[in-house]
Amino acid sequence: MREIKVGILQQHNVADQQDNIRRLAEGITDLAKRGAQLVILQELHNNLYFCQTEDVKNFDLAETIPGPSTGFYGELARTLGIVIITSLFEKRAPGLYHNTAVVIDKDGNIAGKYRKMHIPDDPAYYEKFYFTPGDMGFHPVQTSIGKLGVLVCWDQWYPEAARLMALQGAEILIYPTAIGYALYDDKEEQQRQREAWTTVMRGHAVANGLPVIAVNRVGMESDPSGQTKGIQFWGSSFIAGPQGEIHYQASDSEEESIVVDIDLDHGEEVRRWWPFLRDRRIDAYKDITRRFID
Repeated sequence: MREIKVGILQQHNVADQQDNIRRLAEGITDLAKRGAQLVILQELHNNLYFCQTEDVKNFDLAETIPGPSTGFYGELARTLGIVIITSLFEKRAPGLYHNTAVVIDKDGNIAGKYRKMHIPDDPAYYEKFYFTPGDMGFHPVQTSIGKLGVLVCWDQWYPEAARLMALQGAEILIYPTAIGYALYDDKEEQQRQREAWTTVMRGHAVANGLPVIAVNRVGMESDPSGQTKGIQFWGSSFIAGPQGEIHYQASDSEEESIVVDIDLDHGEEVRRWWPFLRDRRIDAYKDITRRFID
C-alpha cells in the first residue's frame, strides 16, 4: 500500500490580505506537524473573492509567477518538507492575467502549474473580466509524492478535463475551489446545487478510478457593488476515493483543517475491477470535440 497523508485547509477570507496569508501559514504549519505530506489550499486563497464585481483596480492584486507568493509558500514547503498546492491571480504580462494553480514541491521549488481552462461568467462570478483561459492544456504535475492532476473550480464540472488528466497518469484529481450559494435561491435549491457539486466530482473519481479532492472556501463575502447580496461560500471540502466513497467531508459553514490518509494503490485495484479505460471506444468519439452535433 502506497499511502500519503493529505491536509486540506478550509478557510474564511477577509479584506486584509496579510491576515489571510498569516492564517494560511499557521494552518499549513499545523497540518504539517500533524503529518500532512501534501497540503491543498482553496482557490484564490490570498484574498476575498474579488470576481463578484468588474473593477479594474482588482488587477493590482495579481502577481508574477515566480513572485512573492510562490516565494513565501515555497519557503514554507521547504522548511516543513511538504508539497503545497496554491491558487494565485497570475500577472503573465501587461493586460494578460490567469487564474493559476501552482504546485510547490517539498524542496521549495515550483514543480509545475496549471492555468484554469474553463472560465465562468455569471452574476457574482465575473471571471471572464479578469482571467484569460489557460493555454497550458490538461497535464498532471510530477512531484516527490506522486503525479497530481490539478484543476481549478469551474473545471470540476467537466468530465473531459478529469479524463485527460487520468489518461496522462494523474494519481489524484485536485480542485481548489471558490463556490457558494446565491442568497436569492431558496434552501432547497441551494442544497441541490451543493449536492450536484459533490456528485459530479465523485463521478470523476468513479469514471477514472482515482481519488478526488476539492477544497472550497467558507463564510459570507459581501458584494462591494451592492448588485447582489453576496456569496455564502458553502465549504463542504471533501476527499473521495476511486469508487466515489467519501473519506471526509467538511462543514458547510465552519473553517476546518484535517489530515486524511489516501491509498494511491487502491486506484489500480479499482481499475482492474472496473476497466473503464480498457473498454473506451476511442474509435467512436471523434465528435466529442465539436461544440454541438446538429
